Amino acid sequence: MSGIISNLINDGTTLVEEAKDEIKRVYKEDDRPWVVGYSGGKDSTVVVQLMFEALMELPKNDLNKKIYVISSDTLVETPLIIQSINTTLHRIQEKAMQLDLPIETHKVKPKIEHSFWVNIIGKGYPSPNQQFRWCTDRLKIDPANQFITDKVDSFGEVIMLLGVRESESATRANVIRSHSVEGKILMRHSSLNNAYVYAPIKKFSLDDVWNYLLSNESPWGDNNFDLHRLYQDSNSGECPLVIDKTVKESAGSCGNSRFGCWVCTVVNEDKALTGFIQNGQDWMKPLLNFRNYLTSIRDDRSMRMKYRMNGQVYFREVQFEDIDDKSYVLTPKKGGRQKKLELFSDYKVIEKENLNNYLKTHNIDLSTSDDPKILIKDDDNKLKRLGLGPFTMEARQEILRNLLSIQKTLHHPSDESYELIQEAELREIRNIWFKHGDFEDTLPKIYTETTNEELDWEKDERMLFDERDLSRLEIVCKEHGVDFKLFKKLLSIEKNHSGFKVRRGLMDQLSSALKQDYLHL
Repeated sequence: MSGIISNLINDGTTLVEEAKDEIKRVYKEDDRPWVVGYSGGKDSTVVVQLMFEALMELPKNDLNKKIYVISSDTLVETPLIIQSINTTLHRIQEKAMQLDLPIETHKVKPKIEHSFWVNIIGKGYPSPNQQFRWCTDRLKIDPANQFITDKVDSFGEVIMLLGVRESESATRANVIRSHSVEGKILMRHSSLNNAYVYAPIKKFSLDDVWNYLLSNESPWGDNNFDLHRLYQDSNSGECPLVIDKTVKESAGSCGNSRFGCWVCTVVNEDKALTGFIQNGQDWMKPLLNFRNYLTSIRDDRSMRMKYRMNGQVYFREVQFEDIDDKSYVLTPKKGGRQKKLELFSDYKVIEKENLNNYLKTHNIDLSTSDDPKILIKDDDNKLKRLGLGPFTMEARQEILRNLLSIQKTLHHPSDESYELIQEAELREIRNIWFKHGDFEDTLPKIYTETTNEELDWEKDERMLFDERDLSRLEIVCKEHGVDFKLFKKLLSIEKNHSGFKVRRGLMDQLSSALKQDYLHL
């Protein structure tokens, strides 16, 4: 077994002592504040503990600059992990104050309008996957970078301390080397100006990490053996705090071999949640079931609109497979997910220029669950099908109902106030739904029906019509060949600009709505 003992250097100083000496030296070199990334996992715990111990050993007159320990809370973190992070941050802050160390702890969170549920349920974003991994930027990178940017604005330059190690993977080693300058300890951040990266444990092996943690008591009172058990129970590893968009892929998908968000759909199986449940945390079974449900509906064509958020219609070339003298339309799936086969004879082939007429004749609404069994012969004479866009409004309402149902019955063993979705997110989703044509204001109704509770909803004066009025308007639109969704969108845009003396941007928004692809197929 390799480890600290095997990592003795020539003068008898251990790798740990060498790391602490380097931390002290770098700390005293200048007055640039430090921002230390803490994810709650083993590597970041080593960095924070080494940094804490190094500061304890420095003379008081050398403690002349701030250190900010930040942790990312995506608002959908695995409950046991975020509970552990909250406890540790509190303990670090208390101990630092007792010892008069210049350390502040902070949690960085996404803005409500960028939260996971606002994107999924509000805007209809499809669940993240490897090809469309929109969550990392919005939930982790942007909040952390905003914190760093604020410190750069205040101090001119900052230094980020991260728990990255070269031995983690060949990819991680290459990333570290690509950002390093020979003979320099600090690496320049690849995307943030005036920010530098310091990796004090980049030479540590996995054994070095665990040997140190299990051989040295936490200075703020955590039990590192509990952290070790957490890894064992989750069958997993940590989800690092990512602060660099150019290297986010090397961080890995947290749902596979690392613990992170309980809703992670990037991978086929969430080993972390499964591991916790197998080790006695049965109360989390509903979370795993819901996560699997989100994964299962992602590519369900009846749950998705057939054009993008901006109204753009696009086409995907289809594949075919012949089995027993029959031809099938093939929908391939990523990873271990089962591919879908449908008889080619069940489809109707139409020319691209006839698509609009076909949809009107058969009264097909591409924003709903309607999924016509058609293949489009494009200009290049290849057969294609309509591409998928956001979740339909009906799908978003279903997701919300299911989420609220779980929240109502879920019992966190040590946090009675634990919520899956916050009230602020519900209010933001309600606002987005209105802009997307939900003039019936269905969210408060869904909330009351599902939870048997009432929230103090502000009356929205923008609700112009009752259900009977909307039905009449829809009939009038059909009689005159006007798209009802477009009509509601135009009304919403106009109402949002009413009351302003200068209605800047109104005509641009109206023009954009009128030019959406699906209106002009």
